[in-house]
Amino acid sequence: MTRSVWLKADDEVGDWEARKRRITAGLEAGVDWVLVDRRDVGRVRDLGRVNVAAFAGDDVHVMDAETDDTPDPDAVVVGKGGEGDGTVDLPSDLSGSADLTTLRRTDGAGGAYVRILDSEYESFAEAAADEADYTIVVGEDWQIIPLENLIARIGEETDLVAGVQSAEEAKTAFETLEIGSDAVLLDTDDPDEIRSTVEVRDESEREHLDLEYATVTDVEETGSADRVCVDTASMLEHDEGMLVGSMSRGLFFVHAETADSPYVASRPFRVNAGAVHAYVRTPGGETKYLAELKSGDEVQVVDTAGNTREAIVGRAKIEKRPMFRVEAELENGDRIETLLQNAETIKVATEAGRKSVTDLSVGDEMLVRYEAVARHFGEAVEESIIEK
Repeated sequence: MTRSVWLKADDEVGDWEARKRRITAGLEAGVDWVLVDRRDVGRVRDLGRVNVAAFAGDDVHVMDAETDDTPDPDAVVVGKGGEGDGTVDLPSDLSGSADLTTLRRTDGAGGAYVRILDSEYESFAEAAADEADYTIVVGEDWQIIPLENLIARIGEETDLVAGVQSAEEAKTAFETLEIGSDAVLLDTDDPDEIRSTVEVRDESEREHLDLEYATVTDVEETGSADRVCVDTASMLEHDEGMLVGSMSRGLFFVHAETADSPYVASRPFRVNAGAVHAYVRTPGGETKYLAELKSGDEVQVVDTAGNTREAIVGRAKIEKRPMFRVEAELENGDRIETLLQNAETIKVATEAGRKSVTDLSVGDEMLVRYEAVARHFGEAVEESIIEK
């Protein structure tokens, strides 16, 4: 599931300057959607690139684009000033609902906005989910039970967007019933809270890897080869690095160059990853050859506990350097290997701690990621492939 953060920025926030400040903070933080009144769609697009949803209001976007000068939003949301927010009473028979009728008539992507005032509004949200691409539900006192009910009942027919006012509430929404809402609608002016909510979104999507130790069985000089330094557009932490290796089933943890040394200054954005033929793990559990990496690509950054995040490649730097071949054996008897530059600044994670590749010895325990799978164009496949 891909999570997203929506930011509420309609006229309830204040005048345009207040709305603009909130939207700008959202764009800088990396929100996915901005929810505004229809008249602000063009203004938001002028501020930056983001998905824009607009409350339908009285003009419900069934309008003819040729006669309407206001830019089309990416989604039209029905419910503000209507049945969804309690302005108009719910009909006893939902087949007569004006909001649901409007949803059915809406061109393009449609959304429903529902304040959960009581159990009847829960039922209304369920009915709206049958018609809406996005179902936005806002609890009056952030009640978990209504959200649990809707997650359990709605299924996959709509994207469920939970109204929140803080990153902590967003975390709860993403974790409810271990499934969570698809998105959150954040209502706050605090730039720090907006950034924190985006971080919660990112953390909820990140993969966690089970890493293990393999015993070094051989370290030998192999002569010179073309090696790749992966310079990312992010500052990496001391316990972070990348997973690289000559065999797709077994990748070695190589530290980022975050440590100072007597030889060169630290390069906390860089991983000296190995020879051009080696694999590097990328987001989504795929791999690429180091030689393929170029500016703008995404790579997976991993820490020694197996937590992951994504980083953009700023530059892939290929130079001829002397290399080591490192071989290690797993508990199951399988052996994996890789080529790493023969230099004191290249560090790997061992059971005894961070260690230079030049100090590696037979018997050392190196941190690795092992997957008994074959790969075809970087994707795991059920196929017998021999790598040696």
